[in-house]
Amino acid sequence: MSDKKVNLTIDGTNITVNEGSTILEAARSASIDIPTLCYLKKINEIGACRMCLVEVEGARSYLAACVQPATDGMVVHTNTKALLDTKKTVLELILSAHEKKCLTCSRNKNCELQDLAKKFGIEDIPFESNDVPKETLDTSSDCIVRNTAKCILCKKCVNICKNVQGVCAISTVNRGFKSKIGVAMDMPLKKSTCVGCGQCVINCPVGALLEKSNISDIENALYNDKKYVVIQTAPATRATIGEEFGQKIGTLMTGKMVAGLKKLGFDAVFDTDFAADVTIMEEATEFISRLKNGGTLPMITSCSSGWITYAEKFYPEILNHLSTTKSPMEIMGTLIKTYYAEKMNIPKENIYSVALMPCSAKKAEINRENLLLENGIKAVDSVITVREMACLLKKNNIDISTLEDEDFDSPLGIATGAGHIFGTTGGVMEAAMRSVSYLLDGSQIENVEFKNVKSIEGMKEAEIKILGTIHKIAVVQTLKSASILLDEIKNGTSKYSFIEIMTCPGGCINGGGQPIVPKKVRESVDYKKLRASALYKADKTSKYKKSHENPAVKELYSEFLKEPNGEISHKLLHTYYTKQECYKED
Repeated sequence: MSDKKVNLTIDGTNITVNEGSTILEAARSASIDIPTLCYLKKINEIGACRMCLVEVEGARSYLAACVQPATDGMVVHTNTKALLDTKKTVLELILSAHEKKCLTCSRNKNCELQDLAKKFGIEDIPFESNDVPKETLDTSSDCIVRNTAKCILCKKCVNICKNVQGVCAISTVNRGFKSKIGVAMDMPLKKSTCVGCGQCVINCPVGALLEKSNISDIENALYNDKKYVVIQTAPATRATIGEEFGQKIGTLMTGKMVAGLKKLGFDAVFDTDFAADVTIMEEATEFISRLKNGGTLPMITSCSSGWITYAEKFYPEILNHLSTTKSPMEIMGTLIKTYYAEKMNIPKENIYSVALMPCSAKKAEINRENLLLENGIKAVDSVITVREMACLLKKNNIDISTLEDEDFDSPLGIATGAGHIFGTTGGVMEAAMRSVSYLLDGSQIENVEFKNVKSIEGMKEAEIKILGTIHKIAVVQTLKSASILLDEIKNGTSKYSFIEIMTCPGGCINGGGQPIVPKKVRESVDYKKLRASALYKADKTSKYKKSHENPAVKELYSEFLKEPNGEISHKLLHTYYTKQECYKED
């Protein structure tokens, strides 16, 4: 964007913005509200919904503010009667082709279309449409459910999938009144390139996309007296679940969350952060082994399940670069049904293991054959997102914000600050760097200085000295950005030794299962930064800062695993990856 300024007037207010700014950007800089429905900054700027229409003096027709550049001397009106009547008609037409089952919709009271209907005072819809899509539920995916009858063709999901993740699992099919969002060849989502990240879900303005619910399965387990039901909570969940109970973004709710889960009836509540510490012990030792023994480099982290699926579908030739260490969720699930089960003398078959996750892709991860325990037993039986858990708690009249703090259960409830920061981009790498040098020779690597890589959005790099050699390490978020590094690895030109890849923008704090931030808040507040700061606050106040300092982890290795990357660890805590076939459009 140019540094040159342009001056314009919107609703009588004089505004100065940089040349190249849109009318919408100019209006928002002056706190003038122009409604939008399809707009997503830098991702979906297409002017399709027409809700951002404005009247520009001298123009022959109304213009879409989200794509129309502001020009010097422009006079804009956003609230003339004729314009507002036109926008109301546009909205009524959108509603006429939309399934209006609001009371049973997952987005009821947090729906952008519903908000606009209220804003424009729509009480009835004067248009009868024969073009309302029939309710076609695509439930083939383990992660995401699609409902075409609710879709308003805003294309946010399409362009998130394409422009942020580079996955292109869905697109606009057909033309005109027959247009719909779907998978090529009308194939089910499960057979597409979809990785289950759920970024489409948290950016859908209505309820056309939602996570595949596991609430009933968990309720059945909780009501089954023969089952010992345990739950683990991922690092990022403590920084977001409060939003579902009226708390400010970035409010840590760790103790209250634990209290709520115990009140719900779980027999034990464990901290996935403990397993994150174990992950670092395994992954850092694996990295050292590769450095010492000429193993495959760069090594890439393996915590983010959407990223693993992406690698298996798009880059099967580089799978040997992935760390073989299981994700923290799977490590915790494995330890619950082995180490903990033996300690408590509970048959693993009687344990029902639940994971509270910020991620919809985790719902597919638990079904992977390469993660099954002996006799085909799943390490984790069910995954529930933060949104789902909030629904379950509210259904049982539990408001966690009113509860007294309670502690996680031992021995799988003790974690370090390194485990806490796993939930944000860069956290896994930082946690690894806190331990890798110590595990190597007892020294410490402090204050690794990451610098942004301007050529790749969402990427940082740094240099560290190990065994007398300088190694480059990198942190990258979103799959589209990661693909640039993966292409370098594929071509043999990578300069890095260790890479962290997070599927979602910002990491797990912005995962597909997290609370959906209301549109106005999302556009005015850096919610990802606030959520991440909560995890670093937890890190700062932790008694132990480094994974190798965790006394419960030390006890685990002493009593059970013996050593990181040892025979028992490899059998239980490591895995392998295989190419996944899927349909890709040319």
